[in-house]
This record gives sequence, structure tokens and C-alpha cells, in this order.
Amino acid sequence: MRKKILVVDDEPSISMLIAFNLKLAGYDVRCVSDGEAVFDMLKPFRPDLIVLDLMLPKMDGIQVCRELRKQNNAVPIIMLTALQDVTDRIAGLDNGADDYLTKPFSPQELISRIQAILRRVHSLPGSTVDTAFDIGRLNVRVEQREVQIDGKCVDLTPKEFELLLFLCRHKGKVLSRQQLLHGVWDYHFLGDTRIVDVHISHLRDKIEKNARTPEYIMTVRNVGYKLNGPHIADGSLA
Repeated sequence: MRKKILVVDDEPSISMLIAFNLKLAGYDVRCVSDGEAVFDMLKPFRPDLIVLDLMLPKMDGIQVCRELRKQNNAVPIIMLTALQDVTDRIAGLDNGADDYLTKPFSPQELISRIQAILRRVHSLPGSTVDTAFDIGRLNVRVEQREVQIDGKCVDLTPKEFELLLFLCRHKGKVLSRQQLLHGVWDYHFLGDTRIVDVHISHLRDKIEKNARTPEYIMTVRNVGYKLNGPHIADGSLA
């Protein structure tokens, strides 16, 4: 079955270009031109991924991201922005976007990003012998894509879950930001590793008692991050 991509951009020429190339790549594509229309398409179309422009009428991309995540909708989002300011790109990530591209971009680059995200999202269940990771108060169930702290479920976006899972699989090892980009995002991010820092910050906010003095995700200065904690259950429930 073809994967479904919802393209949200108020510039018809851009929407048409994106849709044309995505259809050539084998995707089922629908286009809307404002933020509110996204929510009208969720049930009838059920997109596997949303390509979302930042600057939109009615609701901008940040508001759309925020509302989707507020509704616990974990659909992957790639944010498009014409703005060069790093703070604008980070704002998208802060509000739930999984990735971003700055205009102008090549259609093939967008397709590569989409393929990487969908490959990660849909290959995790059953793709590894590891079924559970138990690290102190933190419990990760792979096939269920479920994370618990002290027995209570924690809502993570798909990318946050993949990042935590990657850290679990490399517990105790220091991982550079580039290693995390390659392992979790499945590509090199052209030297911009801030996307890793933003997602690490989100994870800490959700799983740590105090994000400023983390128990699990430790920063290794000038290198990257590592996951600390008691023994991980190897491939079985503790």
C-alpha cells in the first residue's frame, strides 16, 4: 500500500512541485493551503507523514504542530521554512516537528528525508531481538512502542522514541551528535546537529525527574550524549 503524504503550503507552485515529485516516487499525495485544513484531512486521508510549511494562513506551522501533539497525534512532520534564522527552525522542533528543510531545497532531498523517517517509523516493531529495556524507573517496550516512568506511560513523538531506543541499544557508550544523526535520522544533517540537542531536551523533560540534573541522559562535553542507568534487560522483560 502506498504511503500517504499530506503537503501543506500556501504557494501553489511549491505544492505542485512537491506533489509531482512525491507521486513520481510512489506516494499518495494530497495538498492543502492553510493550517486549519490539516485537521479536516486527518480522518479522511490519514496521512503517514505531513510536509508542513512554517508560514501559513489561518494557522501557521508552529500552531499546527503544537495542536497535533496536544491531541497526541504522533504523525511525523517535516517542517519547511524560508526563514534562515536558526531560532525559527528550532521553534518547529520545539513544538513537535521531526525534521526541517530550509527553502529552497531539492525535491530529492525532501524525498530522502521522507524515506528515512518512514523507514524508521515502520521498521521498528519486530525488527530487533530486543523486546524490552528496563533501566531503573525507565521501561521501554519496543514492539508496543511504549515508554513508562515509574509505571506511568510517557507520550513520545516517533522521533523521540527512536532516539531513546537508540540510546538504550548503546547504553553506557558515548555517542557523538553525528552518530546520533546517522543512527536515528538515517542521514548526515549537513553539519547542523542542533536537531539532536532539541530532541534530547524534549526527552529529558519527559523522562527525567529534573532535566537540569539528569539521571539517564548525560551530556559528554564537546562530544555528545550517553545513557546511564542500572542494567538493561537484554531482549527480555526484567
